[in-house]
Amino acid sequence: MLVPRSSGVLLHPTSLPGRYGIGDLGQWSYNFVDWLESAYQTLWQILPLGPTSYGDSPYQTLSAFAGNPYLISFDKLIADGWLAPEDLADLPPFPTDHVDYGWIFTYHKYKLTLAYQNFAKKASPAQQQQFTEWCAENKDWLDDYALFMSLKDEHDGRPWVEWEADVALRDPQALVDALNRHKENIEDYKFRQWQFALQWSALKKYANDKGIKLIGDVPIFIAHDSSDVWANRDLFYLDEVGNPTVVAGVPPDYFSATGQYWGNPLYKWEEMAKDGYSWWIRRFKAVQTQVDIIRIDHFRGFEAYWEIPTNEERTAVNGQWVKGPDIPFFRVIEAALGALPIIAEDLGVITPGVEAMRDGLGLPGMKVLQFAWGNLPEANLFLPHHHIENSVVYTGTHDNNTTLGWWHSDKETNEHIRRHVELYVNQEVTEANWTLMRIAQASVSHMAVVPMQDVLSLDTDARMNTPNVPAGNWMWRMSEGDFGNQAARDGLRDLTLLYGRAHGTRFIEYLHDHPMI
Repeated sequence: MLVPRSSGVLLHPTSLPGRYGIGDLGQWSYNFVDWLESAYQTLWQILPLGPTSYGDSPYQTLSAFAGNPYLISFDKLIADGWLAPEDLADLPPFPTDHVDYGWIFTYHKYKLTLAYQNFAKKASPAQQQQFTEWCAENKDWLDDYALFMSLKDEHDGRPWVEWEADVALRDPQALVDALNRHKENIEDYKFRQWQFALQWSALKKYANDKGIKLIGDVPIFIAHDSSDVWANRDLFYLDEVGNPTVVAGVPPDYFSATGQYWGNPLYKWEEMAKDGYSWWIRRFKAVQTQVDIIRIDHFRGFEAYWEIPTNEERTAVNGQWVKGPDIPFFRVIEAALGALPIIAEDLGVITPGVEAMRDGLGLPGMKVLQFAWGNLPEANLFLPHHHIENSVVYTGTHDNNTTLGWWHSDKETNEHIRRHVELYVNQEVTEANWTLMRIAQASVSHMAVVPMQDVLSLDTDARMNTPNVPAGNWMWRMSEGDFGNQAARDGLRDLTLLYGRAHGTRFIEYLHDHPMI
């Protein structure tokens, strides 16, 4: 996937400012697109957009197809007439520097239901028809999702394996009864998805019209407590009541003596192949409507994945590598949808087989600069002199500390690593984030992506996620004042210009503004 040299920023929409407790698809998301344009950025990378649940992780969502309803802009609902300003007169004093998920879920859910009730009363025949047509176009996932969510409400949010057996295991008559019992709630959940789709589509068009492409994220594995597993039990390794018999994770390594026990159910790949991987084709097709470039999280799992027997200790010690569907899977997807613009997240335990799969498909991998230092310079492929054009370079990812946090953390780095960086750039490093951002921009990798926290020179407190730590993640938010940080914007813009990731006559202007270079 060779593209022109380009540069972008990693920022999930939940991290945007705003007064409703969580970043949303309202004016601040458009302001961010404008900010990207002013910094000559042409890529906006986000995390998965699905509806989050316990733990708040966008990588463990209630659906692989649905959007997160808490990203829906209340201001846009007011503009469309589905809420009135006075409906939000009871807005709580939500924190502005982080997301308090428990607090916002309760408030947002109530207001979204009110918006649906107003739509049901006030919508014109044409608006009702638009909603009906959208539901029909998306019924292959929407119907199951809306019923699943309604049943979760009925069961106080408990996982589907804890419901009565008839609805948990989808007895036909039990499903008919549930549909009749939850008619209004089901329409409410469908309405939320429609509004999300409308608002996201408008934002994507705005970004695309300004020359900015969206990079989305598709985790290879999905959550057990999801409408997808509930509605497609035959595609996963589950026991007779629906619990996983084997789950996903990664083996023990230098960082964890017991490995990582993710708990996601594993696919029956042979079963999926029988109908030409139709579930995956639908999934990729849905993602194509949301983003321009698809990053596949844990790409190596398509070559081989770590299979762990379900265990109460939740350790990955007794797992085994199992062969995945590999290149033939992607050839089936290509035959159905054409060549997809995919980034392969090739981090972790990467074998020659994984590299052969990535290179055989011609996909760019990832080069994370925080992983580059302290090893033999001929062995570490994250070092800039080993980068290749068909790759994407990052200072760090959503799972990394911020670069300043990493630089100052004795747990993550040390004098040996810091000295290596300084020898590499031939100077003392006083602003590690800008040093790594400069290295990223100078790389031959055709795309460079930097977390917004690095652009803003933020420390560990702004970290998005710490793997294996169950709480306190996914909460960081920008402030409104961050948009006025001219030094950050100009610094990123200048590096983008200097290293040929912005095009046209802009570089001449840059030389005019920097006569000493």
